[in-house]
Amino acid sequence: MDALNLLLNRRSQPRLQTPAPEGVALQNIMQAALRAPDHGGLTPWRFIVCQKAGLARLGDIFELGAIDADMSEKEIERAGQLTTRAPMVIVAISQFVEHAKIPWIEQIASTSCAIQAMQMAALAQGFSGIWRTGSFARNEGVKSSLGLKEQDEIVGFLYIGTAVTQVKAQPEKAIDRYFEFWD
Repeated sequence: MDALNLLLNRRSQPRLQTPAPEGVALQNIMQAALRAPDHGGLTPWRFIVCQKAGLARLGDIFELGAIDADMSEKEIERAGQLTTRAPMVIVAISQFVEHAKIPWIEQIASTSCAIQAMQMAALAQGFSGIWRTGSFARNEGVKSSLGLKEQDEIVGFLYIGTAVTQVKAQPEKAIDRYFEFWD
């Protein structure tokens, strides 16, 4: 798949099944993350690749986070099952690095670029995915269980696998609604 076609036709795919990437395909996805724009070379990222038992472990963390947040019994039960929606979930964490010229928000943006790069690398190799956040990205119990410090953030959960269905094409958006030209 050529790069421009990939960029112009990227779609999130919420319905995923096995197989997930492995071997060289997974290495490519991880290397793509490490090529994200990174002002100052801070590498303010940490990624946790969850598969098989790792998905259950992350589900347990979500369930404990739901309990700590006083969610309903139904929400607690659902929380533990959220990680079963794909054969792989990559937790993307921005670990803040104190720096006089590189603010917190720029480090978050760099981690976001790394997530996008991973999703695009997965798509380029025939896999699909969806970048999710939701309440568990901000849940203090989840963040604590993953060892985050106060200024660290879970920027997203990248669910990756093989598409169950074909995502239908979406119409192009009107460029003039979002771009203005200053000549």
